[in-house]
Amino acid sequence: MKNITIIGGGNLGTSIIDGLLDSGVKPENLTITRRKLIALEKYKKIGVNVTSDNIEAVKNSDVILLCIKPQKTIAILKEISPEITNQIVISTVTGISIPELEVELPKSVSLFRAMPNTAAAIRESMTCISTNSDDEKQKEYVKVMFDNLGEVLFIEDELMASATVLAASGIAFALRYVRAAMQGGIEIGFSSEIAQKISAQTMKGAASLVLMEGNHPESEIDKVTTPQGITITGLNKMEHEGLSSAIVQGILASQKKIENL
Repeated sequence: MKNITIIGGGNLGTSIIDGLLDSGVKPENLTITRRKLIALEKYKKIGVNVTSDNIEAVKNSDVILLCIKPQKTIAILKEISPEITNQIVISTVTGISIPELEVELPKSVSLFRAMPNTAAAIRESMTCISTNSDDEKQKEYVKVMFDNLGEVLFIEDELMASATVLAASGIAFALRYVRAAMQGGIEIGFSSEIAQKISAQTMKGAASLVLMEGNHPESEIDKVTTPQGITITGLNKMEHEGLSSAIVQGILASQKKIENL
């Protein structure tokens, strides 16, 4: 089994490591770095290699995942690049393209960009991947690794910013709907705990219908909107208040922001 190092034990890095552990990767094959090691104590207790030394972390690794902030990326790559030879390098960094990353790495390195989301922790991520590699075995390895964390799509590197908005930020957008539905549920009589359960499971069911049946969302909406019914009344009111437009505009605003990073 390959040794995997995650540089950056923040929310995304720990979500990935949680998913990898749950998928069967052994703790001793995992290394994770962070300045404040106290935040990684639970991983240390189960046998994951925990360190604040990025250089030491990559020395015996086969795969390196960069889960760090964009503004720190170039400095960290300069720090670890002398120790990188034939490892697979996977960047989850927002807004830094493969050509920009290549400048800081040896030419022999197979470089991937992956944009998972925090649902990787429960193996329900939507991960988009781009690469400069022609090595089919390496591409298959990276695909399988992220398949174990959810669903995977290979896309062109030029679309990675869009994937970040739709898939990674999309978790927050979806959860904001759940929160709003909870607030409505409380208004009509449910406790917050019951409103949360109903709203979250309903969203999960709706998403599952689209994924498992392959139907367009509107065809599933048609099944529950009867003439003069309560559903169409609610939908029309939401659209009147700008629901769809607000979602589209939010996605476009995030896209504009990421393009200006």
